[in-house]
Amino acid sequence: MKRPLRLWPGFVLGCASVLAAASSYADSWEQAKRMHDRLTGIPASEAVLKEMKTLIDQKQYTEAAYKAMDNDAFYRVTLKNWVAPWTNREQNQFIPLNDYIATVMGYARDELDFRGILFDDLLYVGQGVSPAYSLSSNAHYEALENSSLTFKTALTPVSQSSLTGYAGAAAGVMTSRAAAKSFFIAGTNRAMLRFTLMNHLCHDLEQLHDVTRVPDRIRQDVSRSPGGDSRLFLTGCMGCHNGMDPLAQAFAYYNYEFDADADTTGENGRIRYNAEGVTDPKTKTRVVAKYHINNTTFPYGYVTTNDTWDNYWRAGQNASLGWGAGNGHGSGAAELGKELANSEAFSQCQAKKVFQQVCLRGPESKDDLTALAGMVTTFKAEQYHLKSLFATAAVYCKGD
Repeated sequence: MKRPLRLWPGFVLGCASVLAAASSYADSWEQAKRMHDRLTGIPASEAVLKEMKTLIDQKQYTEAAYKAMDNDAFYRVTLKNWVAPWTNREQNQFIPLNDYIATVMGYARDELDFRGILFDDLLYVGQGVSPAYSLSSNAHYEALENSSLTFKTALTPVSQSSLTGYAGAAAGVMTSRAAAKSFFIAGTNRAMLRFTLMNHLCHDLEQLHDVTRVPDRIRQDVSRSPGGDSRLFLTGCMGCHNGMDPLAQAFAYYNYEFDADADTTGENGRIRYNAEGVTDPKTKTRVVAKYHINNTTFPYGYVTTNDTWDNYWRAGQNASLGWGAGNGHGSGAAELGKELANSEAFSQCQAKKVFQQVCLRGPESKDDLTALAGMVTTFKAEQYHLKSLFATAAVYCKGD
C-alpha cells in the first residue's frame, strides 16, 4: 500500500471543510465510486469499491486514491487522454498512443521526478510489442495500444540516446518523436518552445509579452517595421521575440526530416540532430538551415551560430514565473528543460491541469485555491511524483 502523502496543512484544512459539507449527500460508497470513476474513467468492480470504501471509512483517503490508480485504465484512459493534447499543434485528444504519451505514463507509474520529463535521457517503449520502436514510425505504440497488454506492466524505460544514436541530444519528451513531428517540423523551431511553455508552464506567448526586454537576440526573419510601421514591432512583435528567440536557440541543432513529396504530413519522418562534427551545408555550422530562413527580412538581426540560450524572462514581469536556482544561461535542449522544469510555474501548471482533470472544473473558490496551493506543496514534498497530484486532487474533490 502506498505510504500516506505528507499533505500541507492548508490543503488538509481545505479538504476537511469541503468533505464536511459534502458528507450529507456523498457517503463513503459514493465517494469511492466518484474517486474511481474520475481517476480511471471506468466503473470499479464491487470488490475494489468495497476496499476503497473501507479505506475511506478509516479516513485513509490517499490510500483509497492509490487503490483506484492500480487499475490499468488510469494509464490507458485517464493519462492517455490527459497528455494526448500536449503532443500536437491542434491539441487533439483523439490520437493514437505515441512515445511522448507513453513516457509520461512511465514517469507516473515509476514515480519518477516529473521535472525530468523535460530533460532526462529517457523514453518508454512497450516490452514484447511488435513491431519494435522505430525512429521513423509510430507503429510500435499503436500496436501497444491495440494489444491486450497492460500499460502498467508493458512500459519499459530505455535510454533515449540509445534509440536515436544521438549522444547529448536527449531532452525528455521535447526530443521524443511525437514532439519532433509536431514542433520541429518545418517552421523555425520556435513552436517547440511555445508549446512546451503552454503544456508545462501553462503560459502562452501572449501572457509573457514584455516589451521591456532587450531585443538583441531577435533573429533576421522578424521584420522591424511590419507593414512599414516600426511601432508594430516595438509594441507587438518585440515583446514576444525578445524573450522567445534567446530561449529557442536551445533547439538550433534539431530538425524533423521527411520526404515532403511522398509523405506530405511527415508520418514517416524522423528527428535529426547535428552532433559535434556535423555541419549544415547552408549555415556552415551545426545550426540547422531553418534558423537562417528569411535572413534578408532584417539582415542586421541576430545570426544563430550555436545552441547557447539565455533566459531574458528572469527579469521583468516574467520573474513571477518563479525561476529556480541558476543563472538563466546554458547550452542545448536538456539544460533549457531544467530551467523550465525548476520554475514555480511548472509545478503550479501540473497541479492546475490535474485539478481540472480530476475535479472536472477549474479552481474557482477560495477553498479551491487553498487546495491548489497545497497540491503544489505536496507535489514538491513527494519528490515531484505525478500520482501524488492525482491522489490529492481526488481526495479534495471526492465529495463534489
